[in-house]
Amino acid sequence: MKEYTPIKEGKVREIYDLGDSLIMVATDRISAFDVILKNKIVDKGAVLTQMSKFWFDFTEDIIPNHLISVDNADMPEFFQQEQFAKKATMCKKLEMLPIECIVRGYITGSGWKSYQNDGTVCGIKLPEGLKESDKLPEVIYTPSTKAELGDHDINISYEESIDVLEKAYPGHGEEYAKKAKDATIAVYKKCAEYALSRGIIIADTKFEFGLDENGELVLGDEVLTPDSSRFWPLEGYEPGKSQPSYDKQFVRDWLLANPDSDYNLPQDVIDKTIEKYKEAYTLLTGKEL
Repeated sequence: MKEYTPIKEGKVREIYDLGDSLIMVATDRISAFDVILKNKIVDKGAVLTQMSKFWFDFTEDIIPNHLISVDNADMPEFFQQEQFAKKATMCKKLEMLPIECIVRGYITGSGWKSYQNDGTVCGIKLPEGLKESDKLPEVIYTPSTKAELGDHDINISYEESIDVLEKAYPGHGEEYAKKAKDATIAVYKKCAEYALSRGIIIADTKFEFGLDENGELVLGDEVLTPDSSRFWPLEGYEPGKSQPSYDKQFVRDWLLANPDSDYNLPQDVIDKTIEKYKEAYTLLTGKEL
């Protein structure tokens, strides 16, 4: 059996090069505040991979995506080992854009803090009188730079995203910036509406896009997972406070309340986290993992 080693390791993902395609493995690692925690969340990688597969299929009418297969039987023998079961995605090679595409439908997190300071989120002026967790009058697009491992992403304006893309693709900055923004908002709106019908509010999320060999924009990386999004239960939703969530906000909140934890989670927090991830998966897809 041919062995493979990752060509790139992120906070959660490992990427393997097959020559004409890639394998992206979502591990059971979890990160918070740009730190990889000491604990593994068993089955988390499977939730991320299978949920992304669901959303890629759901949005392929809006924009093409990088998905080839999440069936390990379609992959080289090395990836048919138990450790990769349900966690591996075979995908097309893309040249990834050097920005993250963030979309916000509700005001929360860093956006809420910014709004409290000066009435804006990422430089976008919002109406007065909004409460924490309010639904925004209009969805807003707030791109960011992509940081190296261990660094923080930096929020940038739409105009700055044009500049970043123009440097990377001279003569195409505005074109790719507009396409990325339009696709981000269209995918979010379709998926948020569907999720609402299943009892989940998608407060915000981030997407990543790349270019295929023809220079066409393609949706890549992961899509609308609890790692890249804020999922709130619709039941009990009440603006004016932070909301319970199906995502790793639960872990972030515990870490903030336990500053001496040294990023080491107790077992009950680990169990509760994967329970929330699986509950969101089942609500959205109608399937058990």
